[in-house]
Amino acid sequence: MKFKPLADRILGKIEEQEQKTESGIIIPDTVKEKPQKAKVEAVGGDVEHVKVGDLVLFAKYSGTELKLNDQDYIILKEDEVLGIFE
Repeated sequence: MKFKPLADRILGKIEEQEQKTESGIIIPDTVKEKPQKAKVEAVGGDVEHVKVGDLVLFAKYSGTELKLNDQDYIILKEDEVLGIFE
């Protein structure tokens, strides 16, 4: 299934966090922090500063999460993006 965001929306594939600490302790799902990074997969027509392929940072509780083809994605407004990793 394909998804095309509209207007100033961005579709990002959520980047999974490390499953264990540097010392090898496995982190259970119940204590993991909510991911804040996503790789941009698609952008709406009004998006100006973000492009497909960018790795972006967003606030913990922003956007709308969804699952497509067994992958976790997030839909963000462009103004919810805090920055782009270089």
